[in-house]
Parts: sequence; C-alpha cells; structure tokens
Amino acid sequence: MHIVITGASRGIGAELAARYRAEGHDVTGTARKGDGDLVRLDVTRPEEFAALAAHVGPRPVDLLICNAGVYPDGGQNLDTGYPAPMWAETFATNVTGVFLSVQTLLPNLRAAKAAKIAIISSQMASQTVATGGSYIYRASKAAALNLGRNLAADLAPVGIAVGIYHPGWVQTDMGGPKAAISAAEAAAGLIARFTALDLESTGRFQTWDGHDHPY
Repeated sequence: MHIVITGASRGIGAELAARYRAEGHDVTGTARKGDGDLVRLDVTRPEEFAALAAHVGPRPVDLLICNAGVYPDGGQNLDTGYPAPMWAETFATNVTGVFLSVQTLLPNLRAAKAAKIAIISSQMASQTVATGGSYIYRASKAAALNLGRNLAADLAPVGIAVGIYHPGWVQTDMGGPKAAISAAEAAAGLIARFTALDLESTGRFQTWDGHDHPY
C-alpha cells in the first residue's frame, strides 16, 4: 500500500510510519520542517500543499492518515485566555489542514482501489465528554469529527471509506508522560482499526481499541 501520514515527525504519526514501513509499505510522511525523508508541509499554509501533490505525483494513495494536530490551550484561563490567534491557528491545523490534505490527494485516493481516509480526532470532540476547559481544542476536534462524517457521505459513492478516531490518551508531547498508553500501543490499535475500515463502517467514530465512541 501507499500510505500518506501528515504530522509524521513524532508521536503517533512517527510510530505509525515506522510500523507501516516495517511491514513493507510505501509511506509518505509529512512534517512542518520536512527533515530527512519527510515531505515539508505546514498544514496551516495552503500554498505548501502543492509540494505534497508534486511529491506524490500520479501515484494512487491507498490510505491517508490525517494526524497533524495541535493542542495549545491546555490550562488557559476562561476570563483572560483563549486569544483569537490561538483559535485561528488551531482550526487551521486541526480542521482546515485535514480538509486540504483530503482535497489535495483526492485524485490519488480516487485512483486507488478501496482507498481509505483516517482522521485523528479525540474523545474531547464528543458532546458526551463535556467536562469544561480546552475550548479551542475541543471545538476543533468536534469540527474534525463533523468534517469526517460528511466526507464519508460524499465519498462513499466513489468507494472511499472515512473513519474518525480517538487515539487514546497517549504518552507524547501532547499527551504528557502521565498518559495512559504508549505511542506504540496507540499505533497498534489504530492500525487494526484502519485495516478494518470499509464502506460498511464509513463515517463511524471509534476508539483506538475498537469501541464505537458516542458523538
């Protein structure tokens, strides 16, 4: 398979890329700095998607994993925090970046047989997990969930399945060292979910370990 992973320089993205490469798959990873074998792509900069399209060329993409994301508003104060630029950057990364990734590679996804799109959201996107705080991150991941479900509806007729996933509370720079699971555990579970994704399950919101998550 040819697999494209955004945000592949560290954390879950890097673990997914390493595991897929170890299995012999062709992996195109992206990162803001584009170090090593990673394609330079800052998903908040629309003009940079042309370089991704040029790098991939006409090759089919069997699986697009929209993993690039930020969580800048942990610990912000309701009275004085959550500045407007933080909202703009987070939505540009977590929502618009997902859409532009899909839009850019849509011809390559259409060229593949039974292509799949995996969108990494969060349980914090769910209306049932409303415990307060992190307003920007929660809102952006809820928007990514909504985006994924609507993409699933539009892309099913052309044979492209879309899954939306809570990757778990993961021991990464974002999740912190006290998180519940390692990046290796998250990646293993997510790969199983991506493998199972098909048109029968398109549009579902699932956890890394295979449970349907309430919207």
